[in-house]
Amino acid sequence: MGEHKTTLVIGASEKPERFSNKAIRKLVSYGHPVEAIGLRNGDVSGISIQTGFPHLENIHTVTMYVGPARQLQYYSYLLGLNPKRIIFNPGTENSEFMQKAEKQGIEVVPDCTLVMLDSGSF
Repeated sequence: MGEHKTTLVIGASEKPERFSNKAIRKLVSYGHPVEAIGLRNGDVSGISIQTGFPHLENIHTVTMYVGPARQLQYYSYLLGLNPKRIIFNPGTENSEFMQKAEKQGIEVVPDCTLVMLDSGSF
């Protein structure tokens, strides 16, 4: 397998049926280090879900699981982390945020993290 990419899941949930939860579990199973931010503290596969805007470093990929209406609060925080890319999962596409990220040189990927992991394109 390729390099392990530290990935920040935005919109993390302890509910197993949520796609953010499935993504955390799948990222862990593929050996990627994971950070998770959600509305409530919790734990998924040994990964602590943090709230607010914790100090994080060396984030390679951000994967979005919050809709465009709730992303605004994260703009400056996520751009400040200077990730290599942001994955906008289905339903989270946001042209305003995507343009801001691209202007800063961050790769914007409108795709599904789960599919990317399984297909080897992550």
